[in-house]
Amino acid sequence: MKPLFYLLFGLIFQITLGQTVALKTSTPLAADRFIGIDNYKYTYFIKDRVLHKQGEEGSFKYNALELGRISSVDIINPLKVVVFFQDTNTVVLLDNKLNQIERINFNNLSQFLNVGAATTAGSNSLWIFNLDTQQLEIYNYKLKMQTVSSQPFSGKWISQASNFNYCFVLTEKKLMAFNVYGSLLNEAFTDGYEKVVQQNENLVVLKDNSLYYLSDFAKRNLKMMKEPHKLELPEITIKDLQLSNDFLYIYDGKNLHTFTLTLPKKE
Repeated sequence: MKPLFYLLFGLIFQITLGQTVALKTSTPLAADRFIGIDNYKYTYFIKDRVLHKQGEEGSFKYNALELGRISSVDIINPLKVVVFFQDTNTVVLLDNKLNQIERINFNNLSQFLNVGAATTAGSNSLWIFNLDTQQLEIYNYKLKMQTVSSQPFSGKWISQASNFNYCFVLTEKKLMAFNVYGSLLNEAFTDGYEKVVQQNENLVVLKDNSLYYLSDFAKRNLKMMKEPHKLELPEITIKDLQLSNDFLYIYDGKNLHTFTLTLPKKE
């Protein structure tokens, strides 16, 4: 009965929303936090401070309880997963079976770094948010040095999402897009945004249990700003979310909902 309900529900959303959002599947997931699904269809989640990776070809686990709580996990490169432990100011890089490749303790560097966030930047580098300088930096962990730094900005850090070309930083005051040279490409004043997720130049932001889509945020400037497009969704609690390959994943604490996302037409 449930599969029929979900199929009808998805069809209704496709019809009423002009192909914008359609529910594809809803599956139970027992997790403390949902991380995401990678390009190989593996599901990542955290349960009891342990990182899990599950797929058709096997299941893998990683834990380092001595490092404290897992603050974030970046799976944009499944061959080099970035796990950040803010409690101990440490990043661990994992391979596709969640074996440790490298451990970076920012406390032990010749120039101490107080890191508030760490995500994938490519080329043996990480996008890091330096809490002491209030700057977004690119840190090369092979050279053990910062290679790029943005201008300092004000406001408490809230959320960060990145890919190999751009990094999006959400503070209590602004949402900003940076390129690999540390240049500010775009910024917008926020109004209660709580989290940001990305796909290429496009963003989805969370506010008051609602989601808003921002297209081409890394390519435009203030003169080109358009209003965020609110995504009409069923009434579910948004605990965690991911935007990947035109799929929107929402975890409500019990079930993982997968939506197909047809992007709004550009004007």
